[in-house]
Amino acid sequence: MKKMLALVLPVFALGFLAPAAVPAYAAAEKIGYVDLARVFDEYQKTKQFDKLLETKGASKQSERDKMVADVKKLRDEAELLSAKAKDDKQAAIDDKIKALQEYDRSTRDGLRRERDGMVRDILKEIEVVIQDFGKTQGYSYIFNDRVLVYKSEGGDLTSQVIKVLNDSYAKKK
Repeated sequence: MKKMLALVLPVFALGFLAPAAVPAYAAAEKIGYVDLARVFDEYQKTKQFDKLLETKGASKQSERDKMVADVKKLRDEAELLSAKAKDDKQAAIDDKIKALQEYDRSTRDGLRRERDGMVRDILKEIEVVIQDFGKTQGYSYIFNDRVLVYKSEGGDLTSQVIKVLNDSYAKKK
């Protein structure tokens, strides 16, 4: 009986003390969250890349406008021609329209690929900065705010991460 009591008593003691250890561990955890959409939008590299894409898009649009003007000019010329000459001109118009459609498709695809690649690179860079920030500041967990049901303002690290990113980007320039 004494042997049984000697075995059971420590188990019960551990059972009572173990729950006390969990809150102490949990209290030591440092947890925060980040609004990734806001970080992405307010990152200077993202803003600069958006301007670059706008410039490229405007350049491509002006080139497209020239192609549309050529098609319109050919159509206007075709109206003044005889039936035989009109048929020949229509073939040239059709070729220009096909070239315009191909240009639209290739331009759209090229800009989308470039944008997707840059977004992927920026998001990877943001992830690395958040991980480094978490390590240096002693955070156990940093969550994306979209997965949280409730969040207190005290855990929001978004502004701090944006500052680190923009400061780092300014130094690289």
